[in-house]
Amino acid sequence: MPRWEPHARERLEAAALELFAAHGYQAVTVPRIAERAGLTKPSYFRHFADKREVLFFGQELVLEAIKQAVEAAPEGASPRRLVEAALDGAAVLFTPARRARAAARQEIIESEPELRECLTGKRSAIAGTITAAVQDRGTPRPTALVAGQLGLLAFVAAHERWAASTGGDDFAGYARDSLDEAIKAAASLL
Repeated sequence: MPRWEPHARERLEAAALELFAAHGYQAVTVPRIAERAGLTKPSYFRHFADKREVLFFGQELVLEAIKQAVEAAPEGASPRRLVEAALDGAAVLFTPARRARAAARQEIIESEPELRECLTGKRSAIAGTITAAVQDRGTPRPTALVAGQLGLLAFVAAHERWAASTGGDDFAGYARDSLDEAIKAAASLL
């Protein structure tokens, strides 16, 4: 084996998904993932903090994309437009290559209480990032909190639809549709 091979992170992700699907999350170890990917355990930890993080890679990128997109939104944009900007910012990270593994990843996460708990925390961070970014643009906190929660609902629904789709539909389209649905549902409660 060569000393260095490209695409280590992608190989680790693929190896982890294969092993988790075949043997279950609990039965698979980090050394086994690294070996399947043709790497070493220290190489694994250069890319991921622990075993579960291989399933959640990219969270920091999503949060940063959301923040930057809201900051870049036009001056005077409404809270709704800021949430749309946040979702559009995140959408650029959801590529066809990521979609290929999204359904398998979601199935593994849903099968383990520890992973579902981690997912809840990751989702909370998305809502918090949207809330803070919208508030930083001058929106009062109560409205920003609602915007953050509606943005999260739209993000989750869009991700589920995007992961399950096989066509060329993009994440941004699902996110916009999901945001419209979330806003209509919230309005129906008034």
